[in-house]
Amino acid sequence: MIRLAVLDMAGTTVSDDGAVERAFIDAVSSQLGDGTERALEYVRATMGQSKIVVFRSLFDGDEEAARAANRRFERAFDAAVDRGEIGPIAGAETALADLRAAGVRLCLATGFSASTRDRIIDALGWRGSIDLALSPEDAGRGRPYPDMILSALLRLGVDDVRDVAVAGDTTSDLLAGTRAGAGVVAGVLSGAHDRAELERAPHTHIIDSVAELPAILTG
Repeated sequence: MIRLAVLDMAGTTVSDDGAVERAFIDAVSSQLGDGTERALEYVRATMGQSKIVVFRSLFDGDEEAARAANRRFERAFDAAVDRGEIGPIAGAETALADLRAAGVRLCLATGFSASTRDRIIDALGWRGSIDLALSPEDAGRGRPYPDMILSALLRLGVDDVRDVAVAGDTTSDLLAGTRAGAGVVAGVLSGAHDRAELERAPHTHIIDSVAELPAILTG
């Protein structure tokens, strides 16, 4: 029986209408210039990973440049949240309610910083709909490492990794879930990576939307 679901945010439970990509462009265009489009391709390929780690790669380990870009990204994305440019993925709120009603604990996990993560949760009014929310800084490492999933298991008192389900829209989500030993590792087609990309990563399910998850976990 699944006792804990660890769900990604942007692209899985949260719709951003392109706000994440626009914030990345704002963050790097002044420094990378003509290389911005190439950087955006890398960003798309690494969606789901810790944002600061992505910036470190883009700036070849230049910590000062990476942190400056990360600050610009957070300012741009936080402004998008404040303008109401994010919302729930269709069916996500019903899925959260159905899972909790079935006794499944819920953790939202993300590559966003804790402050941006909390801004999104508060904007959506989800504080009372989940049991926990984690960012890479809360767990040690972000995806594709299993740290956030294992931290959720420990914090919420789940005894067996096989009682955990992981769902996300990127290959990094699926790698993290598999490395954690989760019983269900579901790729969702509502976000960054398409079916072909998700099917190349280890998984147990590929579904159109997180709205389908309660039927898999509790049906």
